[in-house]
Amino acid sequence: MKVHNFSAGPSILPDFTVEKTAEAIHNFAGTGLSVMEVSHRSKEFVAVMDEAQSLFKELLNIPEGYSVLFLGGGASTQFCMIPYNLLGKKAAYLNTGAWANKAQKEAKLFGEVVEVASSKDAIYNYIPKGYEIPADADYFHITTNNTIYGTEIKEDMDIDVPLVADMSSDIFSRPVDVSKYVLIYGGAQKNLAPAGVTFVIVKDEFLGKMEREIPTMLDYRTHIKGGSMFNTPPVVPVFAALQTLKWIKAQGGVAAMQKMNDEKAAVLYNEIDRNPMFKGTVVNKEDRSIMNICFVMTEEYKELEKDFLDFAVSKGMSGIKGHRSVGGFRASTYNALPKSSVQALVDCMKEFESIHVK
Repeated sequence: MKVHNFSAGPSILPDFTVEKTAEAIHNFAGTGLSVMEVSHRSKEFVAVMDEAQSLFKELLNIPEGYSVLFLGGGASTQFCMIPYNLLGKKAAYLNTGAWANKAQKEAKLFGEVVEVASSKDAIYNYIPKGYEIPADADYFHITTNNTIYGTEIKEDMDIDVPLVADMSSDIFSRPVDVSKYVLIYGGAQKNLAPAGVTFVIVKDEFLGKMEREIPTMLDYRTHIKGGSMFNTPPVVPVFAALQTLKWIKAQGGVAAMQKMNDEKAAVLYNEIDRNPMFKGTVVNKEDRSIMNICFVMTEEYKELEKDFLDFAVSKGMSGIKGHRSVGGFRASTYNALPKSSVQALVDCMKEFESIHVK
């Protein structure tokens, strides 16, 4: 039986990435050594790092004046690195979910934080609109895709305040106008690589303006100067990230990823909206994520939730149980998930309906 991986993260990776990484674990670049044991200072791995940074810039069409970093510590470490480096007096945050809330909490250690809006009142099932951003804010922080709640900001904002974005779960899923941001970051374990590496895209001219002393490892300038190798980087995840970047380019780039992702999401959302047994947790279609599709049983069939989960698992659906704070189901449809897996889930929903709806 084929297993369909809908896990929210760590999540599905392209077969190409898995295969090439497996090969390198046995013999990296013809060295006779595993990529797990090779020196990160070796010319072979330096070439990997350089190519990964270059391809990252190429695929996202990143302008001059920006650096791409591969760091450890997860996106959660960026919650403090960002205000350490960018927050002088005041920062503004849009609270659209658990991770946005955690980022906001960390920033309060470094200065005044203004929560411009929040969707917490409705269990984060919408993206707030019509808020005002303080003109004197050092930056405005958003989380573009919310893995737990299934909402997504799909457009790049035009604002006068420097924009910072956590794109952990939707990076490379659509084209991004990087010039509208001063910093983009994210954990790689959803659309890029295995857990263990964090990407940061930062506009160089915004660094070095804080009066405070910044610890060496938390200063972005340290890692720019060191080429992401001031200390030992997460070697295997960086290698895997490079393979995924190669795969994305071979598929036609980020625009091709967006087309495929939109098609997959439409197939599943159409079934959720059609099937009397299910309903989406995000009502406003414009706010619906194309990466994390959340749904629950309708009230009439609520008691069958566990039955459907068991039924879906028996059909090869893996990782579709919803987050405990929302319940129900979550299908993460990241770049590497084939459309056939989405169709298999839809077929599963239809079959369950045929059994229980008379």
